[in-house]
Amino acid sequence: MTEKPEESIEARLKRLGEDIASRRTDTSDKAELRSAESRKGYAEAMKLSGEFIAGIVVGAFLGYLLDHFAGTGPWGMIVLLLLGFCAGILNVLRSAGLVAKPDQSGRGPESETKDGDGA
Repeated sequence: MTEKPEESIEARLKRLGEDIASRRTDTSDKAELRSAESRKGYAEAMKLSGEFIAGIVVGAFLGYLLDHFAGTGPWGMIVLLLLGFCAGILNVLRSAGLVAKPDQSGRGPESETKDGDGA
């Protein structure tokens, strides 16, 4: 009689071990997906911040060069730094898909007519 409860305990223990193992694989799959999404978001953030900083740095550098060679004092740096800031924001908005990219065909919206035949 004493062996019967031990067998049931062993069987339950084995079942519990299998259940834990199956849940661990489910949990690890979910954690792996969350980790991949997190890395993707981090990469996107780094790309957007790089584009923003690049706009500011290029504006500041061009402003410095303008001030140095034209002797315009701090005004070239101030103006081109602000333009670089605006260009950086525009690049970030374009990369995020919030602003449409400029038309690559060279045709503006004024060259199209209502019926779309171009005449």
